[in-house]
Amino acid sequence: MMLPKLTVRALRCTAVEVPMNHALGTSRAVIRAAPLMLIDLETEEGVTGRAYLFCYLRAAAAGIAGMLAEVERQVKGQRIDPGVQFPALAKRFTLIGMQGIVRMAVSGFDVAAWDALAVAAGKPLAAFLGGGSASIRAYNSNGLGLMEPPRLADEAEELLEGGFPAVKLRLGYETLAEDLEALRAVRARIGGDIEIMVDYNQALSVDEALKRGQALDGEGVYWIEEPIRHDDYAGAARLAQALKTPVQIGENFSLPAAMEEALARGACDYAMPDLERIGGVTGWREASEIAQRRGIPMSSHLFPEVSAHLLAVTPTAHWLEYVDWAAAVLKEPLRIEKGAAILPARAGTGIEWNPEAVERYRIS
Repeated sequence: MMLPKLTVRALRCTAVEVPMNHALGTSRAVIRAAPLMLIDLETEEGVTGRAYLFCYLRAAAAGIAGMLAEVERQVKGQRIDPGVQFPALAKRFTLIGMQGIVRMAVSGFDVAAWDALAVAAGKPLAAFLGGGSASIRAYNSNGLGLMEPPRLADEAEELLEGGFPAVKLRLGYETLAEDLEALRAVRARIGGDIEIMVDYNQALSVDEALKRGQALDGEGVYWIEEPIRHDDYAGAARLAQALKTPVQIGENFSLPAAMEEALARGACDYAMPDLERIGGVTGWREASEIAQRRGIPMSSHLFPEVSAHLLAVTPTAHWLEYVDWAAAVLKEPLRIEKGAAILPARAGTGIEWNPEAVERYRIS
C-alpha cells in the first residue's frame, strides 16, 4: 500500500464526559456517562487525523493524556507509517508493558494515523484499506442493563428504533431464575424475529456459567458473551464445547497475540476484538487475518464509527456493536438505516468534532 507523505506535527488530546442516553447496568458497575479522550493528530501538511478512546473511568483520563504525550515525544517529526511506528512504540514501552493505558494511547495514535492517511488520500478508511461495503449489519448495545423486567422490556422496544435486527441484554443477576425472567420479558416484548445477544461481563464461575448456559440453550439466545473471567481460556473452551449456544469473547484481548492464543485453545465460537485493546487499526488488521485463518466470525466491540470501516475489510465480518456514546461530540454521528451502519462517503473515518459540544462536556 502506498502511503501519502504526512509528517507528525503534534498529538493533541481533549477529555470529555458525555452523558449516556441509556444507563448501562452491568454485573460489575452501573455506567451513566462515557469518559472519552478525543485525539487530534496534526501534520505538517495540514491534514488532521482523529480518533477517540473510551477511558472507562473519568480518573483514567489524566493518565491516558500523559501516555499520549509520551507517544507524541516518540513520533513527532516522523513520517506517518503505522507499520513502522506501532512496533517501534511497542518496543519503547516494553519495560512498562504494552498494557492498560499504555496500549490505549498507542492504539489511539494508530487510529488517528490511519485516519490522517485516508483523509490525505481522499478516500473513506474502508476504501483506503481495500474494502467497499456501503453498510454493515449492526445490533443495538445501548442500555438493557440489569433492571426490573418491565423496564427492560420498555427499553428493548425503544432500542429497536432504526430497524435494528438484534439487541444486547446484560445478564448476571443473583440467580438463574432472575436471568431467565429478564430474558423472557424482553423476548415477549420484541418477538421472535429479533436476535438477542446476552453479556455476563465476566460475572460467573465456570461451573455456574455451565449451569446458566445450559438453561439458556433452550431460550433462543444468539450468543453468550464473556460469562467467565476474560483470560480463563481453558474454562471458556470447556463452555464452548459443552454449550449449544455460541460463546463470544474478545473485548479484552490484549493485542492480536492474545486472540491467537484464545482461538488456538478453542476458547470461543465467535470473537469480538476491541479497537483500543487489540492495537488500533494495525492490530485489528492482524486480528482479522487470524480470524480468517481460523474460520472464526469476527464482530466489533464499541467504537462503531471506526469499527464499521474495519468490518468492511474483515473477511469473516459478523456484527457491528452499535453504541451512541460519542455521537453527542461528533459533527455527523454514524447513521443507522434499517439496522445497518451506513459508511460515510467522507474521507477517513468520517470523525469530526462538534466544537460546542466538546466544550460543554470537557473535563477540566
